[in-house]
Amino acid sequence: MINMTIVRDAVDHTMQAFTLAGHADAADYGEDIVCAGVSAVAIGTVNAIEALCATPLDVDSEEDGGYLHGAVPDTWSGREFEGGQLLLEGMLVAINGIQESYGDFIEVTEKYKEV
Repeated sequence: MINMTIVRDAVDHTMQAFTLAGHADAADYGEDIVCAGVSAVAIGTVNAIEALCATPLDVDSEEDGGYLHGAVPDTWSGREFEGGQLLLEGMLVAINGIQESYGDFIEVTEKYKEV
């Protein structure tokens, strides 16, 4: 199962980080549309932020897949912060859509913390 954890600021509820861990195992390797969909959305979001924001996310991943962590840099502010948040929230909307159709293979949880 893919587990996605969203970390939000407890005060303003902005997204501070996300982590994707695990494998969907919905089909054989190379044929797993759940894994492919989640990966495409998440990696596309990371790439869009890198291309459109002055400062990319702080990213950690495993080369073999199965793990992606992105954290909002402390330097984001103003329009960059707003644009980055919009892209991150768009990613979550897309992932939630995948979860609605394939809930046996992906779980999304949100946590709130003081920043």
